[in-house]
Amino acid sequence: MKNNPYTVAVIGGGPAGLMAAESLVQGGVRVDVYDAMPTMGRKFLRAGKGGMNITHAEPVDDFLSRYGGRRAQLKPLLDSFGPNALREWVHGLGISTFVGSSGRVFPADMKAAPLLRAWLHRLRESGVHFHMRHRWCGWNESTDGISISLRFDTAQGEIIAQPDAVVLALGGGSWARLGSNGAWVPLLTQRGIAVAPLRPANCGFDVGWSPYFSEKFAGYPLKSVSVSFTDAAGHSHSRRGDVMVTGSGVEGGPIYALSAMLRDEIEARGEAVIHIDLVPGKDLPRVIAEIDHPRGSRSMSSHLQSRANIRGVQTGLLRELLPKSDFDHPERLAAAIKSLPLRLVAPRPLDEAISSAGGVTFEALDEHLMVRALPGVFCAGEMLDWEAPTGGYLLTACFASGYHAGRGVMGWLASSLQPA
Repeated sequence: MKNNPYTVAVIGGGPAGLMAAESLVQGGVRVDVYDAMPTMGRKFLRAGKGGMNITHAEPVDDFLSRYGGRRAQLKPLLDSFGPNALREWVHGLGISTFVGSSGRVFPADMKAAPLLRAWLHRLRESGVHFHMRHRWCGWNESTDGISISLRFDTAQGEIIAQPDAVVLALGGGSWARLGSNGAWVPLLTQRGIAVAPLRPANCGFDVGWSPYFSEKFAGYPLKSVSVSFTDAAGHSHSRRGDVMVTGSGVEGGPIYALSAMLRDEIEARGEAVIHIDLVPGKDLPRVIAEIDHPRGSRSMSSHLQSRANIRGVQTGLLRELLPKSDFDHPERLAAAIKSLPLRLVAPRPLDEAISSAGGVTFEALDEHLMVRALPGVFCAGEMLDWEAPTGGYLLTACFASGYHAGRGVMGWLASSLQPA
């Protein structure tokens, strides 16, 4: 379908939208990318601020398991454009990658900006047209005989675009200031398209600290702890890493990894209880022996620091959560150090989350990601109803869905429309 007369609009300039644009322009169609922000890929750049984790190098079955209940829907997308294909694509931009000790894959310089600059340059050279500060505000209902007619709010006023097909890649509902604000939800639900409510994913949680603990320890990390949670079915899940104490609760890698289960538990039961092992490298008898050692005239804080390496925010957390009497009983104190219960009462707001769950349901789409009720309209990226932990899984599925949607558009154009 090279040099055909079709025009496709891609709304959203994140990884999913840009990948859809790339697969489309390679098919010879004219591609117009619209974004409400002044520049492309703002959330992508933000995600790479601490090191651009592109994907993960673990075995395929383990990788697919990270998508939980949506594994079956995402598998065909990842079969077409999965972790290996994504790494080769990055290499094609002239950027090498490496696998870290945890299996996470990063660009050699750990940065997102050079990758995005190289990608946008290649897209422009390929003929993709970019339209910044164009906010999609719905459908133009007054145009007769045009199956797809889109309204955009711009600095020059409202404009109308009438492409042959459209890929919606509008993101989820987190980080609204970067463009993902969920404003598209009513525009689709008004058309009868099923959209699961947007909810925070990869998020922190509120605990309800005392004012003293919050003021003294907010911003301090619990280093190299193990966090465990037992779900309603009795299955135990644990993650190890650093947990950050915030002014209202906790966040960090282990919390994010368990966040979907914790969020759902809070929705169902009003709270979720996790257990924190402050010294995962020591067994309980050893901790008991360390604490039971005579401390003489030393304070309990000094004793815990010298004997069990419990100090600072760890000691503060024990004092925040345990009755004072437990400090007089080595067995109780040691048990708490090895499995400290922490009650989570609410996830942090959606706009603070790294990503969002919910979105356009896969049941509303065909196997090519086209909206069943709106022929020629495709969806991709985080606006679809799926979620995954951090570690490269989010980005990989966004890239894969954009690629899949672009291929789907090309197939639909070839089978449904005839060139003028």
